Amino acid sequence: MNQDEPSKSEVAYLALKHAVIEQALTPGTKLPEDTLAAHLNVSRTLVREALARLIAEGLVDAGRRRTATVAQPSRAEAHNVFEARACLEREVVRLVIERWTPSMGAALEGHLRDEEDAARTQPPALCARLAGEFHIRLAQLAGNPVITRYLSELVSRCSLILAIYGNTHSPQCGIDEHKALIEALRRRDAKAALRLMDAHLASIQQRALAPEKKPVDDNLGGILDRYAASVAAPARRARKVG
Repeated sequence: MNQDEPSKSEVAYLALKHAVIEQALTPGTKLPEDTLAAHLNVSRTLVREALARLIAEGLVDAGRRRTATVAQPSRAEAHNVFEARACLEREVVRLVIERWTPSMGAALEGHLRDEEDAARTQPPALCARLAGEFHIRLAQLAGNPVITRYLSELVSRCSLILAIYGNTHSPQCGIDEHKALIEALRRRDAKAALRLMDAHLASIQQRALAPEKKPVDDNLGGILDRYAASVAAPARRARKVG
């Protein structure tokens, strides 16, 4: 096998991870090992390895009956994820500015071009994944593998949170924000870069944790009672006036 070619285990892991992040596999979806093994063309042992990695990253739940499912983080967990991510992203900005080289700008702009191409031709889910990978690329440039590992996990969890609670948005918004951040990094303007990163993450969190919708009363009796009351009220007021 070519050294640059991913192993079967890595292919299985990445295929499942991308399917979750791009919302093809929605929260709560069951992931039976035999089905995954058949469609990914790997053994059940390799499927279990891939699932174990995704469970460790918080993208998959182990399941009570030995059948894993795509994770469904609560709103409280979601707030914790964004809080932790904001702390790490600020440190990434600081490290990148401290270690800045022209090649870093070229790498980030190359990724930005991929985002722009995807925004023109690809579905929103792929654009969202590329937007998250911009932040992972930025973390890699910071030169701290531990930070990169944990931030990568948090970015993936944020994608899952968006799938559950989030609102759709134009990919161009994120692209413009990434572009402004690159310019601030290139100037080595830490104050501006931190301000832009904070605003960018706040925008993502706002989209991801949209206000909860009130439960819809689809009970026939409840609907009729509510509308009967709304119709009767003006009539009662009219009688009192008369």
